Amino acid sequence: MTRIDAKFADLKAAGKKAFVSYIMAGDPDYDTALEIVKGLPGAGVDVIELGLPFTDPMADGPTIQLAGQRALEAGMTLERTLEMATEFRKGDDTTPIVLMGYYNPIYNRGVERFLADAKAAGIDGLIVVDLPPEEDDELCIPAQNAGLNFIRLATPTTDDKRLPKVLQNTSGFVYYVSITGITGAAEAEATDVGPEVARIKSATDLPVIVGFGINTPEKSRAIASVADGAVVGSAIVSQIAAGKSAGEVLAFVKTLADGAHSV
Repeated sequence: MTRIDAKFADLKAAGKKAFVSYIMAGDPDYDTALEIVKGLPGAGVDVIELGLPFTDPMADGPTIQLAGQRALEAGMTLERTLEMATEFRKGDDTTPIVLMGYYNPIYNRGVERFLADAKAAGIDGLIVVDLPPEEDDELCIPAQNAGLNFIRLATPTTDDKRLPKVLQNTSGFVYYVSITGITGAAEAEATDVGPEVARIKSATDLPVIVGFGINTPEKSRAIASVADGAVVGSAIVSQIAAGKSAGEVLAFVKTLADGAHSV
């Protein structure tokens, strides 16, 4: 059982929904990002998504793209991202970390080496948005063999014919993208999301967590009410981009987490 599996089992036993937060590793710099990451569990975050900076983030809107640029300009690399996870683990051995990004930096490092290093750093799962199920032998299967969850995205365009393929090697949880388009592009609506979550849950026992378009405590609560939890990324990254202190960012995160946990 991974930390992700254990966390969702605990939440289910407690009758609670999950709150998942995303930040870009190294944004705006290594030290500030590490301070924020270390503070996320105390702000109510159940699972941390740690963005891996990349030069060509196709699925992301301007907010996350700019966060990646800031991190890269501050000297962030895959190596330093894993160092950040290692530092976090010195004080927290229970909160799951999901590394979210694109395949190119992983491929460049070499899959076998990357998986060994990620496992050693305390990474629990991967979301690699540009590897479809047809490429499962490339990273998904090796990751699961190494004890890491491989988390897949389902979207409004994932029809009933495609869904089984998406789910077949997914583990940890399913990440449902609530809107068509890029991160930060539109607002999620619980009335649209609810039936889609129910459709996915009819095909899998995995928790279904909803992200994209959630930017307020009220929206976090509404989405969590129709899913197993909510993910917030761009709204948090926007606070960092605005120059807010780590404490101010974490206070904002807490309002979002409280929203998700209030149902």
